[in-house]
Amino acid sequence: MSHTFYNKIWVEAQQDLMQLLQQEMPDVPPKPEKDRMAVAQQLGTLYVRYLQIFHNLELAYDQITHPQKRRVVRLVLDGVMGRILELKDELVELEISEFHYFDDILQDLKLGPVKPLKPMSIDEAVRVIQVSERARQGRLRAKFMREIHLEEKRERMAKLQGEKVLDPHLAAQRIQTVWRGYSQRKKTKQQREEEMIFLGMEPATNFNKMSMAETIAIKTEALRTELQEQYEADFQNALVQIKDSIRETEGLDIKETLQDQIRQWFIECRHATGKFPDFPDEEDGGSKAIFAQKTPEQVAAELAAKEEAKDKKKKEKGKKEKGKKKGKKEKDKGKGKKGKGKEEEEEPGWKMNPSQFLPDLSSANQTYEGVWRNRNESWNLHQTHDSELIKENKRKEVEEEIRIQVDELMRQELQNLKLAVDRDKNKKKGKKGGKKKKKGKKSGKRKKKKEKDLTPDRTIDSLYEELVTEGLLIKPKPVKLSDFIGEYSYLGTTLRQADIEPMPSLSDVKQLLVLYGVLPLGCESVHEKAPQVKALLLAGPAGVGKKMLVNAICNETGANLFNLSPAHISGKYPGKSGLQMMLHMVLKVARQLQPSIIWIDEAEKMFYKKVPKTEKQLDPKRLKKDLPKLLKSIKSEDRILVVGTTQRPFDAEVKPLTKVYKKIVLVPRPDYAARLVLWKGLISRRVDNPTSLNYSALAKITDGFTPVHMVQAVDMVLNERRISQLSQKPLTAAEFLGSLSRQELVYKEEEEAFKTWYSKTPLGKKRSKAMPGAEEETGKDKGKKKGAKKGKKK
Repeated sequence: MSHTFYNKIWVEAQQDLMQLLQQEMPDVPPKPEKDRMAVAQQLGTLYVRYLQIFHNLELAYDQITHPQKRRVVRLVLDGVMGRILELKDELVELEISEFHYFDDILQDLKLGPVKPLKPMSIDEAVRVIQVSERARQGRLRAKFMREIHLEEKRERMAKLQGEKVLDPHLAAQRIQTVWRGYSQRKKTKQQREEEMIFLGMEPATNFNKMSMAETIAIKTEALRTELQEQYEADFQNALVQIKDSIRETEGLDIKETLQDQIRQWFIECRHATGKFPDFPDEEDGGSKAIFAQKTPEQVAAELAAKEEAKDKKKKEKGKKEKGKKKGKKEKDKGKGKKGKGKEEEEEPGWKMNPSQFLPDLSSANQTYEGVWRNRNESWNLHQTHDSELIKENKRKEVEEEIRIQVDELMRQELQNLKLAVDRDKNKKKGKKGGKKKKKGKKSGKRKKKKEKDLTPDRTIDSLYEELVTEGLLIKPKPVKLSDFIGEYSYLGTTLRQADIEPMPSLSDVKQLLVLYGVLPLGCESVHEKAPQVKALLLAGPAGVGKKMLVNAICNETGANLFNLSPAHISGKYPGKSGLQMMLHMVLKVARQLQPSIIWIDEAEKMFYKKVPKTEKQLDPKRLKKDLPKLLKSIKSEDRILVVGTTQRPFDAEVKPLTKVYKKIVLVPRPDYAARLVLWKGLISRRVDNPTSLNYSALAKITDGFTPVHMVQAVDMVLNERRISQLSQKPLTAAEFLGSLSRQELVYKEEEEAFKTWYSKTPLGKKRSKAMPGAEEETGKDKGKKKGAKKGKKK
């Protein structure tokens, strides 16, 4: 694609964002919404629209080569990512569920889980109809010709039963008929395959092969990344060169004009007030306060008002303390009356929480509107940096640097002028000013508690090396989130409308880990302001891909992976002091080399109800008390995430487990749609277009099997020898049954056990209470209890 294409995508994303900002930041604050369904619809629509903008901005940032544009796009992209996380947090609180389904919203916006097809022109539609019609006529003609051929063959055989020598013309005719039949059957078979491909019932022959257009697009993307690096280096050099040239050519003129303006201000203030003014401190803006489009009288009045305000603060402190005591008594007397009034004034309903990212989005949108929207770039064909923009920014920086130097000189010049006019007054003022500054220094000192550093004399490299040798810092496996194959949940909204809580799909789990893991860990500015997630628990049967997801997050974000599983740390750093040292080293290295992920496999063992005799030597509860302390020490600026994985969460105590892992994600066994996609993806990586294979039958018979079982079956069946025989012996679904029969599948009872366990978690309890059937049951139970109590009293 060209530069104009990606610029167009950026412009469209900015226009959509402008509409959303007008909707989210109205002039009049909206009234609280009482209808919960309307709120869910509003939040879901915002969430989907922000996701659309995010995808467009991500594509634009990835392919735009202009270094200055990429900086603006990155600011907007970070704000959009943060806003998505805020809306996700709002949706979790509103719907009391980690998973959300937007089928109705997608239908309203004419969107779908599959990428929309390109609109077909009239000429293309006519061509497709012609091809299908010719294929139909060809099949009919082939059938008709076959019948004629059979009749002619019967007649010839009847006539030529007594003849020994065949006529050459008849022999040629027979050869022709056989060849024509063979060629027509081949054509008919090819047309049938084309028709099945057109109808979407079979994959195309080049389904797994990369087309020429795709190879060219990949090469172009790689070339754009090289251009981005080259243009960025040129941009950094231009920043230094242009700043130096501005300082050399314009520095003296800027300095002289500033000095003349400040001297003129001295004279005007002298004529207006009868004395020289006080020069503003650097904290108040220095000479910026002078040139803020104000008259000398106004500037002098502001400076005098600030001095008076400082003197009044001390006097008002005593009055405030006395007023607080009186006010408390009055408040206690009027609590009942005023409290009722406030409750009546506040309207019940839902209100959007204040956003940390909307102001950033608004300011970034203003820079786009002011700089890039109407900018003419017809000269910049290669999309390199714009020197004029650099000059504007660097001129401001040079002016600021020179202004600070000029302010120091002019303060000294002003003192000399004051000393020359009236020395006595200036000496007294100078003494008073000096005392105030000393007091300010004393009051500004505050003692801060520092965390004890158990390894003050050791470098990060030595700590890193020790953690690697001890096996606590491990290398993640080379997997990506794209390798975690899943399918969209098409029945989520339908089941919820029927008051049935659906089991999340693998695609939903993947999206949730992107929101809670990849986006916050990958972007520092988003992590600082977004709702913080310190710990995350992945619960599900064995083989569904929990460990794979942990490794995928590490690879996507470039995070370090620390393994603090109970079985892994057994026997390492013994004793309380050793445990403190281990946690200190892990946290110190993780904080210094962030982003980092602390992985705890078999997380339920840390919170065992009763430790089995076979595991008492391992001491699985070793981190039970120290893990909450570790989470408390993780600050908002630390991009550190604790991820636990478990396949038997029901063996642990619910309360202490949920206090540590406040975000719990159920990873289910794959449903039919996910299994169908998994089989196609796993087999197509090794075999090109296995049309004879019945994927639907494979997906149906593997109900209850996990992705690990499917991978093992494919590895066992599709070895090198079997792949070499595919041309002679087509692949069938029955060949996978032998390896699948040796696997232990996941039954529905185990899945229901995970559901019942999740209903005991805090979010699960809220969700069960919010269900309409649960409210009726709780009401009946309360009535029974009241009736029982009355009976007892009687």
